[in-house]
Order: sequence, then C-alpha cells, then structure tokens
Amino acid sequence: MQLNGIVSSGLGRAHVFMSQPHYQEQFRSILGTTAWPGTLNITVEQEHLMHYIALRNKAGIETPDADASSLKGAQHVNVDEFDALRVRGFLRDGVSFGGATAYRAKISSKEVAVDCAILIPDLTRHVDVVEVISGPFLRERLSIEDGDVVTLHVEA
Repeated sequence: MQLNGIVSSGLGRAHVFMSQPHYQEQFRSILGTTAWPGTLNITVEQEHLMHYIALRNKAGIETPDADASSLKGAQHVNVDEFDALRVRGFLRDGVSFGGATAYRAKISSKEVAVDCAILIPDLTRHVDVVEVISGPFLRERLSIEDGDVVTLHVEA
C-alpha cells in the first residue's frame, strides 16, 4: 500500500513519549533499532486518505471527522495483509502513557528510502496526519523539510 503526503510540523511534543525506555524497547522489536526521539508528520494526500483510514480502522481507531467519501472508501480497502503491531502503554510516576499501533513501512523522497513505521496512537486528534518513526532522523537522512512530498510504502 502506498501513501503519498506532505511533510508538516507537529506540536513538538513527541520526544517526551518517544524517549521513554518502555516504548524504545518495543520500537526496537518493530524497527530493529531504537527510534529517533521524535516523529515525522506527513499530511496524507486526499486520494490516499481512504487507505490510511482503513489502517486506522484495523488499529481500532475511529475516524468520525473524516470526509464521507474517505470513510466509505476505507470500507472497501483490504488491509488484512498488513501486520498491526501493538505498542503497549504504561503508567509511570502517576502519568499514563498510551498505547499505539504500528505498521512497518519504508519512506522515500528523492531516490532515498529508509525503513520506518507508521505509528497510530490510541489517542490522537489527527485524521489525515501520519506519524512516522524510524532509527535515523528522517528530515536529515532524506533531506526534507515542511512542504516536501514523500511516499510511504506500507509493508505486508
């Protein structure tokens, strides 16, 4: 499955979650390495949104704010072949860190491809934004900045 999108800035808070040892242990099993302590946000292009919504649905995340055509189209996208990898949440010092679902993928731009994973947090306000994790700092490795187009290939 292919998802095209545009690099965008997030809220700058992912590093608080990404740096937690409990998550990093799980990211190692998903990525084969620890993850860069942050996520890359990709705003999914409209024609690929139904595919992303289908992955969200498989992860158990409802998408009530999506447009009707994307929601209807997602019902017809077969995502059975993609492994939904569970990232368990935890409680530390009275603070709850939520769970997520990950899908292995490759992200590419300008002839360069990097192994990564799409991370769909259990609690997210994003409807059309994919959060991407990987071992290397993707903005640097892919020489990308806000507004650049990238391609995600979700792996079966």
